[in-house]
Amino acid sequence: MAHIILGASGRVGSAVTDKLLESGEAVKGVVRNEEKADELKSRGADAAVADAHNLPALKVALRDGETLFALTPETGQEANVLGETNDVLTNYRAALAASGINKIVGLSSMGAQHREGTGNLVMSYMLEHAFDGLDLTRAFIRPAYYYSNWLGYLDSAKETGVLPTFFPVDQKIPMICPADVGHFAAEVLLGDDRDGTIYELSGPASLSSAEVANAFSEVLNKEIKAQQIPRKQWDDTLRSIGFSADGVRNFVEMTEAVISGKSRPEGNGTITARADTTLQEYLETTLERA
Repeated sequence: MAHIILGASGRVGSAVTDKLLESGEAVKGVVRNEEKADELKSRGADAAVADAHNLPALKVALRDGETLFALTPETGQEANVLGETNDVLTNYRAALAASGINKIVGLSSMGAQHREGTGNLVMSYMLEHAFDGLDLTRAFIRPAYYYSNWLGYLDSAKETGVLPTFFPVDQKIPMICPADVGHFAAEVLLGDDRDGTIYELSGPASLSSAEVANAFSEVLNKEIKAQQIPRKQWDDTLRSIGFSADGVRNFVEMTEAVISGKSRPEGNGTITARADTTLQEYLETTLERA
């Protein structure tokens, strides 16, 4: 019996996999192609190739599983973001029902307590309710905003000295290292949680975009200033990097929920947890590996 890790080649999924392997656990990572499967096998994990939209392949991938780490994939390019999420979660549920898995740990997000009005965060609400009624233990992790979300601005910050941001430059929001989320998820997979447990997980400090720019300045040895993207430019900015019309709509609604505070931790009936990695430590490590 193995721990089944969906999205095992991603930032969080790979960290879950590595932590479990370090603990001597049997792991099967589920990925989309053979090249990623071979890479997983080289690290000591079993691997299965399956797309979240392919139910027969998912059923095979979840065979011989004891626990499952699940997440909702997104690219911003979906024609119907929430509709496609529903399709994926329907497949997860059907594959789980046909498996012997007795525990699922879902990668949710802060703000998942809201059924609507939070754009992409509604995907996490859907995840947290997708497995109601199944005979298994469910636990969910709601992490803060990932440090890795800032990496897409690294090259432009180097070139221009400007860190673009959708947020007001002085607004602090909870942030976290994605590897810390993966390591925490591995511990939850191995733990003895009560059904329905929800963890709200953040890093050592809430940070503003201005403070993120300062961290960039330190690691790049170059002055970087945060600059908010004007609201009227959001749609065009997102379309220019390949977002679909519905991807734009949901991203904008999510961003507005963050700015308004709607996506803040629920703090009621949830367990608050913190990880240790600072943003500067994360950036320094990431640049060393680049």
